[in-house]
Amino acid sequence: MNPTDEAAASRFNAKAAEAFALFTRPTGRAKVGAGDRALIERAEKGQLTLDGTDVATYRWGDGDRPVVLVHGWGSCAARLANLATALHESGHSVLAFDLPGHGESGGELTTIVECRDIIRELQGQYGSFSALVGYSFGSLCSFFALREGVKAEALVGIAGVSRFDHLVSSFRDTLGLSAELEVELRRRLENDLFPGEPDIWERFASPYAPEQIDLEQILLIHDEGDEIADVHQARETAEAYGDRAELVITQGLGHHRIVAAKETVSQVVAFLQGLGGLAAPTP
Repeated sequence: MNPTDEAAASRFNAKAAEAFALFTRPTGRAKVGAGDRALIERAEKGQLTLDGTDVATYRWGDGDRPVVLVHGWGSCAARLANLATALHESGHSVLAFDLPGHGESGGELTTIVECRDIIRELQGQYGSFSALVGYSFGSLCSFFALREGVKAEALVGIAGVSRFDHLVSSFRDTLGLSAELEVELRRRLENDLFPGEPDIWERFASPYAPEQIDLEQILLIHDEGDEIADVHQARETAEAYGDRAELVITQGLGHHRIVAAKETVSQVVAFLQGLGGLAAPTP
């Protein structure tokens, strides 16, 4: 390799390393408004340890079969405090947590596999869940966790990303990566971030192998104008699950406001209250 080629390869590798670091690490800790902070302070705070990383947990109520809330990328459990409070006030016990690298948890990065492992750990402590409620990246994680053995009666996906592949494509478009850099990023994700995990582009997708998710009640809420996860992602997920999935399309809420919007919270509470076979919650 001549010096010119070596210099070009060095620049390419540096750009690839930078892209990998940006993709895998949240850009700072999410800011929490005073209202959400006040609501999260009402929770019983706890902690679990995952591979040496402290993970902050939050609990509202102490009943059986809690509802588990899973926040999105770059967010935190406090952003779901409005939903958690409404569910608790309607009689449900609620669990939430900050992913590694987010909120009050330690670490610098997180993965869909780590999220699955945290949900498994919570299942080991609290037993089967009445529902998983995932927002954005948290929806993708919730589908994956259920396919990987987590037990719940129902699933709610809010502004859900449907495929891990979409995250990479969106990241590529945002940064204007070349085709060669995208290929290298995918290679590093496969080999460095998920070594030993086969078929990540298929297995991490919400519509993948719907027969492996053993539940009959799925609610998907997505905004028509979602600027982060296009509404077609919700539609393809709903199509994969057929009659088991109910799709609610909102207008004017976008990707960020939808999770705390009054209509979203009301839809989720009503859906979970109406599940067949669940014990009626005590107000």
